[in-house]
Amino acid sequence: MDITNVLPVERISHMISLTAPRDACRLAVVSPVFKSAADSDLVWEKFLPSDHKLIIPNSVSSSSLVTSLSKKVLIFHLYHHPIFINNGTMEKETGRKCYV
Repeated sequence: MDITNVLPVERISHMISLTAPRDACRLAVVSPVFKSAADSDLVWEKFLPSDHKLIIPNSVSSSSLVTSLSKKVLIFHLYHHPIFINNGTMEKETGRKCYV
């Protein structure tokens, strides 16, 4: 039985959102349906801190960064250009705030 014939893309997206960014990238190569599900903003929104819409505009010169990029691209941008969040940064593995 093929899971992509049984579950809608939204359910697959939800399941992927319960993993980690690295897992989502790996699952995107499984099939076209999984790629569509894994690339969804619904998935990548879960990997961002819940208050990212408040944190990023206060930390980045361009406040349009939050709205102009897809959530996936935003996460990878933050991985390569980390911002400090109350003396912490965003953890690459999980997307959670990391305080050092």
